[in-house]
Amino acid sequence: MHRLCLHILLLLLSAAPGLAQDIHWSQVNRQPLYQNPGNTGLFNGDIRLTGNYKDQWRNVSVPFSTVAAGIDGKWAKRGLSWGGLLFYDQVGDGKFQTVELQLSLAKQLKLTSDSVHCLSAGLQLGMNHRQVNMDKFYFDNQFDGIVFDPSLPTQENFISDSRTNAAVAAGAVYTWNRAIGEQLTVGLGSFNLTRPNQGFYGQKVQRDIRLSLFGSYIKPLNSDWAIVPGLSFNIQGKYRELVLGSQARYTLINRMGVYRAVDGGLWFRNRDAVIVRAGIAIQNWSFALSYDTNISKLVPASRLRGGLELSIHYIITRFRPQNVIHRICPDYI
Repeated sequence: MHRLCLHILLLLLSAAPGLAQDIHWSQVNRQPLYQNPGNTGLFNGDIRLTGNYKDQWRNVSVPFSTVAAGIDGKWAKRGLSWGGLLFYDQVGDGKFQTVELQLSLAKQLKLTSDSVHCLSAGLQLGMNHRQVNMDKFYFDNQFDGIVFDPSLPTQENFISDSRTNAAVAAGAVYTWNRAIGEQLTVGLGSFNLTRPNQGFYGQKVQRDIRLSLFGSYIKPLNSDWAIVPGLSFNIQGKYRELVLGSQARYTLINRMGVYRAVDGGLWFRNRDAVIVRAGIAIQNWSFALSYDTNISKLVPASRLRGGLELSIHYIITRFRPQNVIHRICPDYI
């Protein structure tokens, strides 16, 4: 009975969508390596650094927190792109932790000579580690008949409190550069291809394969304004997640090497949350802040409070001096 209760507790305190599920972000396009391995190296510049933080469900239970850091760059001599992603997730009273490290490799292909149509195919290989702290749980054996004493032994024997597995993912991203500043991007990815076993107590609990489809469209309205609608659809086992919405971007200045822009928008996660997002870009830096307002059946407990999410990007661009092949000598030489 004790173990049955613990199983139920772990089910409730695991990742928000359910047991053996992947984490999910509200800012779906702000963690490119997690979104699709084909996104590796898809940016203007040489090296991209990304960071994400999410804090949620403070009004329901012990806060769920997720932190991710990524880096990707271009290997010009080989025509390849490389990347790495590390994320840490902790939920519930048992400090249920997930640590995942993924290394990415992608190849960008020009489908047309003018680079209007391009395809990027990527592969991710890494490890997934999950662990729960059994010392954080209390059992009826710690009740001495008069008072509850947490220092008493639980007399519970657990087979394991952690498990490490290999993780494999693959994906492809298509881009259509229709005009200057106008771009359509569509990607399809598949994650957990090895179906890692995440059971702690002898039984086999395989993580379902996650299929991920996303799309985004940058449409300039004039020299200052642009709209950026998008969507993300994930299927994992019996779970479905649809996030769609749009950003509006206003360019404050973009001349003589100086760039400033702000954006804001509204997104919707089907049957779960309304997401308000705002961002700012300064030179090679960009920041975004969003908040989820919960609208699911959990509202009586959540009181509409969902989660706060913050993301940051920084792109490094190396200076490349222009090669001057011919020089014109002045007349006086």
